[in-house]
Amino acid sequence: MRHFLLAAVVLSVSLGSSAAELKPSTAAAFDHYVQLSEQRMSTELPSSFLRIDSSPADRDVQYARLRNGEVITEQLQTLEDGKSIPVPSGMIHHWLGLAFIKGTTLKKTLAFLQDYDHQAKYYAPDVQSSKLLGRDGDDFKIFLRLRKHKVVTVLLNTEYDAKYTSLDPSRSTSWSRSTRIAEIQDTNNPDGREKPIGNDNGYLWRLYSYWHFYEHDGGVYIQLEAISLTRDIPTGLGWLVRPFITSIPQESLVFTMTRTRDALRNP
Repeated sequence: MRHFLLAAVVLSVSLGSSAAELKPSTAAAFDHYVQLSEQRMSTELPSSFLRIDSSPADRDVQYARLRNGEVITEQLQTLEDGKSIPVPSGMIHHWLGLAFIKGTTLKKTLAFLQDYDHQAKYYAPDVQSSKLLGRDGDDFKIFLRLRKHKVVTVLLNTEYDAKYTSLDPSRSTSWSRSTRIAEIQDTNNPDGREKPIGNDNGYLWRLYSYWHFYEHDGGVYIQLEAISLTRDIPTGLGWLVRPFITSIPQESLVFTMTRTRDALRNP
């Protein structure tokens, strides 16, 4: 399931041995960042359904790249009055990816992504288990057990609210917001105890995802924008850890888009 993509922001073994606390000021900063980001998304939606629509000069080139099988990624940053938004004791990771799924339809794409009971089959090993907790029309409640191994192994029990919206016969959107993220204490015992929420290793505290789906050119264009919150990098380790942190979300984003495309191309 695609919600795991930024669960891959593991801060390396240097961070694995020290606990971190999600402070109210950190959570508030993330909420503010998301609010401004969602305002920007709403403003862009009428004229630029996909991000590449906002660049008329190379729009056709970008669409051609997608139809040729490329996954396009971009690291984003929401600013306030032209300045970075401070996040005390935390880091925000903001990425966007686009891909094209040839030969499928919008209806099939949505049905696949809404089949939450079977997402682990397509996104393993990063998704260990998945379950639909409840549904009310186009509103979903979801459970995912996420796993990431990068120097250290991390297991997370996560829950999300998700909503799908149809704009017209060829375009739909969806969003999901994490409502609970708990780190499993012993990775050799996945059903065992959890660490206190917000008082763990800080690998992932929040994960919000925003999808756009556009049926056109004999397939479906998919766009995913994801915003996550992790602990900050301890003083003195930035030069070592920061490149690691910024590379893993992109790799995971490409993995998510590719697995989604492959599953729909070869049902």
